[in-house]
Amino acid sequence: MAPDLIKQTRTALSQQTPENDEVETVHLPSDPITILLTVLTVLSLLWTAYAAAEIILPIVLAFVLKLLFQPGMRFLERLKFPRSIAALTLILLVFGAIVGIGAAVSGPATEWAARLPEGVPRLQQRLSFLNGPINALKTFLHQLGGYMGTGETGGGGSSLISDIATGVLTGSTHFAGSFFETILILFFLLVSGATFLKRTVEILPTFKDKRHVVELSLEVERNISAYLVTITAMNAAVGIATGVAMWASGLGDPVLWGVVAFLLNYVPIMGPLVGIVVFLLAGLLVIDTLWFALLPAALYLVIHVIEGEIVTPMLLARRFTLNPVLVIIALIFWFWMWGVPGAILAVPMLAIIKIVCDGIRPLAAVGHFLEGGE
Repeated sequence: MAPDLIKQTRTALSQQTPENDEVETVHLPSDPITILLTVLTVLSLLWTAYAAAEIILPIVLAFVLKLLFQPGMRFLERLKFPRSIAALTLILLVFGAIVGIGAAVSGPATEWAARLPEGVPRLQQRLSFLNGPINALKTFLHQLGGYMGTGETGGGGSSLISDIATGVLTGSTHFAGSFFETILILFFLLVSGATFLKRTVEILPTFKDKRHVVELSLEVERNISAYLVTITAMNAAVGIATGVAMWASGLGDPVLWGVVAFLLNYVPIMGPLVGIVVFLLAGLLVIDTLWFALLPAALYLVIHVIEGEIVTPMLLARRFTLNPVLVIIALIFWFWMWGVPGAILAVPMLAIIKIVCDGIRPLAAVGHFLEGGE
């Protein structure tokens, strides 16, 4: 148990006085060999993550979910649940809820998919003012394809859209195929508890190292769990508010739109932009009056601004904010690496890196560089 381990460490600490508790100034490494080895190590890890994505992705996803489930595990353990029963209960509750919500939205989603082909002429008519820019874009893509020697005579825009769709579907397929592996790894991570931390403490040579590893591990776990739980709670609030707003604006199917908003909010910046387009097209498809057709997208934008600019920064505080430029780069990079699951995991992984760097003094400069705000 992690609480027992930290209690024992603190008890031992009260009986010992470390000789040197002064804070030392740690400078960034200046040795070219050290810097080069660090760069090579990072590149080799990224290449491994790309080449072995089918193995590494479920492990990373399970680790992130383990941090998200940790508060629930502590609650069930306080109720005297065995760790295996507590882990199984949490997994069944969470993934059972996901399956139930998926079943609830499958019907409305199918209806909207069936309605879309019939509504395309209506959308084309109402978006006729975009024909000029779209044709110009197609011409540009066609010319760009010719300059790059593709030899295609047309369809540059269609090819681009097809490539994007293929990437999305491929990423989703890999994600679905790794679902069972993720659950299996997650279960054993939850059951193992602080086993890895305990073994690490046992092999460290000095008391100072043992104390530092235990405190750093618990601090990182606590901060990351708080971050993930807060983000999930805020995304759920956004989903509920969006569902109510879509129902009030006449779009209907509040559960479907709430789930869409909940999932899109896990992908900062890009997710809300996609959401605005989705709600705009849905409004134009089913609402006759033009100004009222714009209402769903406008309401979604207001909800996102309130959540993203006021509520979430207030709850997470400055130390959990991330540089938006690095967020965009991380989204693009991890989508290229792992597809849709990579885009969903990009920000949690970036937050984990920041929190870990903030807790390790030699890496504090990296954590400061990742921080958002002015």
